[in-house]
Amino acid sequence: MAELLFETYGVPSVAFGVDAAFSYKYNQLHGVCKKDGIALCPGFTTTHAIPFVDGEPIFRGSCRTNIGGYHVTDYLKQLLSLKYPYHSSRFTWEKAEDLKMEHCYIAPDYASEARLFQEGKKEAEEKTRCWQLPWVPPPTEAPPSEEEIARKAAIREKQGQRLREMAETKRLSRINELKNQLHSLQFLLKQLDQVEEDDIPSFLSDTGYASRQEIESTLLKVTQSLQKARGEPKNDPTENEDKTDSFTEKFPLINVPDDMLTPEQLKDKRRQVFLKTTMEGRLRAKQKRNEEELERERRNQLEEAKRRGNPELYLEEMRVQYKEVFERVEQKKRLKTNGSNTNGNNKSGGVGRGERLSAAQRERMRLLTTAAFDRGKGEDTFGARDEDWQLYKLMSKDNDDDDEGPDADEAELARLSYRLREIDPTFVPKEEADSTTQASTEAPRFRPLTEEDFKIVIGVERFRCPEILFHPNLVGIEQVGLDEMAGVSIRRLPPRHDEEGEGIDERLASSVLMTGGSCLIPGMKERLETGIRMIRPCGSQIQVVRAMDPVLDAWRGASAYASDLNFLRQCFSKTDYYEKGEDWLRRYQIRYSL
Repeated sequence: MAELLFETYGVPSVAFGVDAAFSYKYNQLHGVCKKDGIALCPGFTTTHAIPFVDGEPIFRGSCRTNIGGYHVTDYLKQLLSLKYPYHSSRFTWEKAEDLKMEHCYIAPDYASEARLFQEGKKEAEEKTRCWQLPWVPPPTEAPPSEEEIARKAAIREKQGQRLREMAETKRLSRINELKNQLHSLQFLLKQLDQVEEDDIPSFLSDTGYASRQEIESTLLKVTQSLQKARGEPKNDPTENEDKTDSFTEKFPLINVPDDMLTPEQLKDKRRQVFLKTTMEGRLRAKQKRNEEELERERRNQLEEAKRRGNPELYLEEMRVQYKEVFERVEQKKRLKTNGSNTNGNNKSGGVGRGERLSAAQRERMRLLTTAAFDRGKGEDTFGARDEDWQLYKLMSKDNDDDDEGPDADEAELARLSYRLREIDPTFVPKEEADSTTQASTEAPRFRPLTEEDFKIVIGVERFRCPEILFHPNLVGIEQVGLDEMAGVSIRRLPPRHDEEGEGIDERLASSVLMTGGSCLIPGMKERLETGIRMIRPCGSQIQVVRAMDPVLDAWRGASAYASDLNFLRQCFSKTDYYEKGEDWLRRYQIRYSL
C-alpha cells in the first residue's frame, strides 16, 4: 500500500491504524469505556480482540478468527435456499443481509432455544417470522357459455361439411376414373374376340397385358373397386354362386381332361386353375370377414340392449369378465416365462413349456427323437434319401402356432377394456395402473405452487445463523468464539497489579467494548457477558458495553486522530520511505494517544 501511494500517486505522508483501536479511543474520549479494557470487533470477514492498557493497544495480546458478518449472511442464504429450493433465485446476498439485520438475534442459551423450536411450543411460534413473496393466483378458466358452445359447434359442423364435400368430390373422381378404365377393358376384350388366335400375342404386345386371363382378372378387380366406391351392398351367397358359375365359364379348360389338350392348352389350364383357386380363396376370406363383422354387430346390439335394461348389472358383469380374461392372459404370460427359463428342472413352481405342448408339437418332438437316436451309431447320413426330406417337411409344419398366431384372449381383453372405457369414465386398465404406480415410485409428481409455498417462514434460522460467531465449528471453522477470544487476550498479557492491588486481568474484564456491524444483532451484549463470566473466576467484575455507533465509530476515531495538531509527527513520510526502506515500515506503529 505504501509503495502504491508514494510511487504512483505521490502522497507526501501516510499513517496506518487499526479500526478497532480507533473506535475504542473514540468511545474512551466520550466515557463509554476505560483506559484499560478489551476491544472486540466482529467485522465483515474477521473478528479481532485487542487489549488496551493505559489507553494504548497491546498488539502482542491480540487474537483473530476468520469469521464475521459475511459468514452469518452467507449461512442464512444457504439455509433458506435449501429450505425453499424453488425460490433460491430470490435469496440474493443483499436480501439475506437485510433479513439478518431485521430478524436475527443471539440466543442466551442456544441448546434450550433450539429445543424450544423442536418441541413446537407457543413461544417458538411467537418468535417465528414470515416473509410473504409476491404471488399471483393462476387464472381460472371459466366454463364456456352457451353462445360459445354453439359457436364452436357451428364451426365444427362447417368444417365437417367441408370435409364431407371434399370426400364426395374425391369419390366421384374415383368413380369416373374406374368407369373409364372399365370401358377401356371391355372394349379391349371386344377387340380381342375379333382377333385370330395366332395374332393375339402381337395384338397384346402394345397393351401391356400378356393374355386374356390377365385382362379378365384386371376387369374383375376394377368392377369390385367400382362397386366399393359406389357403396353398393355386399354380395350374398347366391351372387357368390353366380360368380363361381361365371368363373367356370371364364375358365373353360378346367374341367377338360389333360389327354384332350395340347401342350399350350395345358399351360393355360394350369394358369386358369391357379387364378380360379386364388379368386375362390379371396371370396371365402371376404365372406368370413363379413360373417365376423355381422357377428360383432349382433353382439354389440345385444350388449347395448342389456346395458340399457340394467346399467349397474351390466357394468358389474363387464368388470367380472375383464378380470377373468386378464387373469387368463397373465397366466399364459407366466407359463411362457417359466417355460423359457426352465431347463429340465422347473424350480419356479409353475408349469414349464415342455408340459403344455400340443399334439402336433409332441409329434414333432417324437420325430426329432427318432431321427436323432434311431438311425444307428454309424455315419450320419440324414438327408441322403427322399424319405428324410419328407420327414423334414413333416417336422416343419405347424411350428409354434400357439406363440406366433393371434391370441383370442388378448383381443377379448382389448375389446372389454375399450368397452369399459366408454361406459365407465373412472375405469383404468390394470396394465396402465401398474405402469402408473411404477412411474410414481420412480419419479414423484410435483404439485402446482400455492400461496403457502410463497410464504417464507424464518424460525430457527433467526438464532442459528449468528450463533456461528460464538461456535464457528457449526460452519466447519475450528476456531474459538467471541467470548473465548476475550479470555485468550487476557491470558496472553503478563500478570501485574496496580497500586491498589488490582490485577490487569480484572481491569480488562471490567471494560469490554463491542464494535463492528455484527454488534447490532440483538442479544450480543448479554450472551458475550455470560460467556466471559464462565471463563473468569467467581465474583469477578464483568462489564460489556457497546460502542455508540458500532459501524461509524472507527471512522470518527480516525477523523479525530487526523484532526489533532500532532498528527503529522506520527506519519510516515515519503522521505522516510526512500531512506529507511520497507523493513522499517513493517516495524512502524502509531501512538493512539497524542
